[in-house]
Amino acid sequence: MHKFSDASLSRRTFLGALGTTTALSVLPGCTTMSMPAGGQAAAETLLDDIAWNLLRHEPTRATSLGVDTGEHAALRRQLGNSSPEGQDAYAATLRADLARARAFSKDGLDPATRTSFEVVESAYATAIDGMALPYGDIPVGSWRTAPYAVIQNVGAYIDLPRFLDSDHPINDEYDAEAYVARLEEIPGVLSGELERIINAREMGVVPPDFLLDKAIDQMNAQIADARSGGAMVESLVRRTAEEGIAGNWEARATEIVTGQIAPALEAQLAELQRERAVADSDPGIWSQPRGDEWYDWSLRSSTTTNLSPGEIHELGLETLEDIHAQMDPILRDIGYTQGSVGSRMTALSEDDRFKFAEGDPGRAEIMSFIEDRIAWIRAQMPRAFREVAAGNLEVRRLPLAEEPGAPTAYGGAGSVDGTVPGKMWINLLTTDLHRKYDLPTLVHHETIPGHVWEGEYSNQLPLIRSILAFNSFSEGWALYAEQLADELGAYDENPTWRLGYLQAAAFRACRLVVDTGLHHKRWSREESVRFFMERNGNKRDEVASEVDRYCSWPGQATGYMIGKLEILRQRQRARTQIGTAYDLRDFNQAVVSGGNAPLDVLGSNITRYIQNTGA
Repeated sequence: MHKFSDASLSRRTFLGALGTTTALSVLPGCTTMSMPAGGQAAAETLLDDIAWNLLRHEPTRATSLGVDTGEHAALRRQLGNSSPEGQDAYAATLRADLARARAFSKDGLDPATRTSFEVVESAYATAIDGMALPYGDIPVGSWRTAPYAVIQNVGAYIDLPRFLDSDHPINDEYDAEAYVARLEEIPGVLSGELERIINAREMGVVPPDFLLDKAIDQMNAQIADARSGGAMVESLVRRTAEEGIAGNWEARATEIVTGQIAPALEAQLAELQRERAVADSDPGIWSQPRGDEWYDWSLRSSTTTNLSPGEIHELGLETLEDIHAQMDPILRDIGYTQGSVGSRMTALSEDDRFKFAEGDPGRAEIMSFIEDRIAWIRAQMPRAFREVAAGNLEVRRLPLAEEPGAPTAYGGAGSVDGTVPGKMWINLLTTDLHRKYDLPTLVHHETIPGHVWEGEYSNQLPLIRSILAFNSFSEGWALYAEQLADELGAYDENPTWRLGYLQAAAFRACRLVVDTGLHHKRWSREESVRFFMERNGNKRDEVASEVDRYCSWPGQATGYMIGKLEILRQRQRARTQIGTAYDLRDFNQAVVSGGNAPLDVLGSNITRYIQNTGA
């Protein structure tokens, strides 16, 4: 069995360049509060207080985690303040709580709690640096680095309808009233975003025309839906009926959606159209005011390292060559002998044996295929982990209005208490987005042992650790999960499935090249699409949307392979230092039980695991 080995990934280029950056930097102008050393109990209280301060600015996260209950139940009625003033208040909270975390004495704390402080300090320092930039939608312990607050895959017009239907619970009258209250808050959220994108345009920040075209089409679809009440009303009416909750829900919701939300969406659309009139086609963030500075920050946020754009670009090229060397013999064995690996994968993608049927029959086939793969991998987990998580999840199709601007799939864990399952969202705009040989790897990435699985372990940690996540860890783990599935035998009887897995890995190496190509080397959109097609054999429909995603989320795509490389490097270190006592189950458990963390904090967690094993 030809594995994607640790050695091929832990290469000199990566090891020599990796320089992690977390909470060691000092914020200029940040005053440190004097706090008495309080010990373990006081530390846990402080971390909990910091968590709730964050959730007050992002109450939808509290709902997604299932913690907007009891004394915090009011959060279920709120959406947060998206205006410039709201963002300033959020930054002020982060600065104050970062100072509290730094000032607290760590003497005598257990290792897990010390790790929690390290995670808070890293996430908050990075977010504060981002919020100091004059524009953008800055993540706090999240993954989406977005210079444009409203675009084809960013904005309340996309996020909130999906959130209300999938994450906002309706179990009783209070939940239904909270849903209505959130509907009433949506116009204010849209207005706050509008103010920010107008401010950005006035300082010269205008998204590229091709992104605006997508956003405008999606906004028009959302407005058409809202003018008739649409999905946001339907969700409330359907679910209150299912629970037998009496009330005039349809009339109340329709009045808000048609009379308040639709006009607020129309105001955003008018601004996007104004921007479209002056937009150019330059895809990279370099073309925007302070664009190079913005990209430097986004790479630091996305990778939790100090790797430069040039180092990341070269890492991608060399890693791609390594993976293609593993794909070549498999292609030859199945009869594809002529041309580059990319051209042969293109030919394979046109083989009817690996296509799904068109239309709804193919969509049903895809959903059944996904469920079969989840059932198989779920049964393998005792071979890979000491403590097996529940793997509570469901597979859902992306909302139709979101599909044109969305990736092929994404996923994540559910609520802390398990009442809201984790989800794999699958893009079924066309069944041609997927092939039978690449779908297994996509399933393992998004569900088990990928995002849903890892998130369930983080949900067992203190609340602040359930909230804060790091792109390089989240996506690095999901790529590592693809390899872990291979090591467990997922592709043993299907050589083309292994090709799909290796092509997916090569795809993430291409991301390192293309993201830095767009934003650092000033590649065109077409040059970026052609790189994927020619070097890796990807379909134009698939990668055109991908490239557009990199244009609207600079840096985010670099976290995947960099995170995986570091996890594999740590695994090799553990194997070498522990020797015969090394067990894969213990290593994997140490990674997920340590929680989502910056890459240097991950290294510290693995050091403790090695020491505790007796090496």
